[in-house]
Amino acid sequence: MGPIKTAIVGSLPKPEWLADPERLRAPWRQDGSALAEAQDDAVALWINAQEKAGLDIICDGEQRRRHYIWGFIEKLGKVDFENPAKKQSRGQRYSEETQAPRVLEEWSWTKPVLLDALRFTKARTKKPVKVTLPGPMTVADSVYDEVGGRTDADFAATYATLLNKEAVALSEAGADVIQIDEPCFNIYTDEVKDWGMEMLEKSFKGVSAKRAVHICYGYGTEVVLNWKNSNTDWSHYSTTLPLIADSSIDQVSIEKAASGVNLSVLDCLENKVVMVGVIDVGTEEVETPKVVADRIRHALEHVPADRLIACTDCGMVPRSRRAAEGKINALTAGTALVNREIGS
Repeated sequence: MGPIKTAIVGSLPKPEWLADPERLRAPWRQDGSALAEAQDDAVALWINAQEKAGLDIICDGEQRRRHYIWGFIEKLGKVDFENPAKKQSRGQRYSEETQAPRVLEEWSWTKPVLLDALRFTKARTKKPVKVTLPGPMTVADSVYDEVGGRTDADFAATYATLLNKEAVALSEAGADVIQIDEPCFNIYTDEVKDWGMEMLEKSFKGVSAKRAVHICYGYGTEVVLNWKNSNTDWSHYSTTLPLIADSSIDQVSIEKAASGVNLSVLDCLENKVVMVGVIDVGTEEVETPKVVADRIRHALEHVPADRLIACTDCGMVPRSRRAAEGKINALTAGTALVNREIGS
């Protein structure tokens, strides 16, 4: 049985020399070659921290992106981030309207966006490397289509074609895991059935790397935490996970540490690897290994050790560097406790 592996979802805090820490979409503090060097240094720092902690799967912490969506779509065509439009998005969970970057021209894919970043990471670790990409439904929900005024479904279909080219290129270049982030799968459950899963499958067509999807309830920011603290309906996975179970997806990442999700929803994922969030990314408090171990034991009631990856709930870019480092270490220490118990 086992051993249970460990990973984080994706993002990590930006060092102060790179951008304002603990802030989403923070502007870069450097530009030109100085920015490239600062990003390299930040990635190297976090690779070292993940290696030192003993994580089994490594990523670059999204240090080259101001935001997990922006850092990819800005390479596909003109997007106005400075003069956003107002749009109803995220199911209006957090506000009546959201500022959405304006798409100013038809997007195209001419070469891999994250290839050099992947090569940089792979050159600095012998462990499996994961690359994260923003998913079709979530991107469509996050931008304002000033070019064609398309529905989110139509925009997602166009974007999925481009995303697929990127995913295939990264897979062929040696990415071990390609993870597509779709937090909107926990919002628009009817649309997930109608077209969301189709777009996810389209994005992964021809990808030989492990195919993963991350479905959470959002970053640990104040507006999201306010919603979580008042939310009473955590049933969304009961719709999305059975669809994942019947798909080509190899791995699914879910949030549990800071949500009221009943883990029995995982019972349907009999042939999938499950990344279960056992680290709360919405607080500066660092869990003890015992707390992490207790959360893993709960997950083991529904997922066997050889298909379980102990993970964070979501990205940690809003957290302090101290907290993120502590949480990574707590994640591996708590996992080690359980692995010893089960003899792995």
